[in-house]
Amino acid sequence: MENTYVAVDLETTGLNPKMDRIIEIGAVKVKNGIVQDMFHKLINPERKIGEFVEHLTGITDDMVKDAPKISEVLPEFLAFVGDAPLVGHNLMFDYSFLKRNVLNVGGTFEKEGIDTLALVRLFLPQLPKKSLSYVCEQFKINTGTSHRAQDDAKAAAFLYEYMKEKWVLDEKLLEPKPLLCKIKREVPATRKQKEYLHALIKYHKIKLEFEIESLTKNEASRTIDGIISEYGKMI
Repeated sequence: MENTYVAVDLETTGLNPKMDRIIEIGAVKVKNGIVQDMFHKLINPERKIGEFVEHLTGITDDMVKDAPKISEVLPEFLAFVGDAPLVGHNLMFDYSFLKRNVLNVGGTFEKEGIDTLALVRLFLPQLPKKSLSYVCEQFKINTGTSHRAQDDAKAAAFLYEYMKEKWVLDEKLLEPKPLLCKIKREVPATRKQKEYLHALIKYHKIKLEFEIESLTKNEASRTIDGIISEYGKMI
């Protein structure tokens, strides 16, 4: 039987899909164990990339400053994925970011998938580490550059293929399952919020590390509360 899926990996500005942004998408389309096509995009997160993420991924502000925004990339990515199920290591992390961003641009993203991390935790609990790079190293699977989306997506695909070929598992465990992730669509910040933020920033002489126009209503509210908490209200 034909077996087609898309292995996906993201790099992000942090771990919280409600607050952080995607900076890189990598995906590979696999059919019957063979890579058929690849997708890769750097994303402008419209905010500064922190030192930790820059050190971890090698992705800098200069690399993404002229990159497209996530809303511009999603249509191409969704077309690439099509109806195929997803594969990934700690897949719900990537899926939650993707689903939130798709919902925020007015789309839908209900998928099935296979999480290689869940399989490793289930069948190799003795491993001291369960990271993609560590597990692949144990099985001599080439991972390329860790913490870069394209190479990590390929590594997840290769690990999944290794599991199917080498492990004696119930086939049902290797089949895609619905990815259950409840996320509500967020609306852009209101004009009143943006005007107030601009005034706060000017009043307190704060240097921004994000673009106000990119904020959602909830992000703007949290940002305003944070500035007032640290600097106080305008007098």
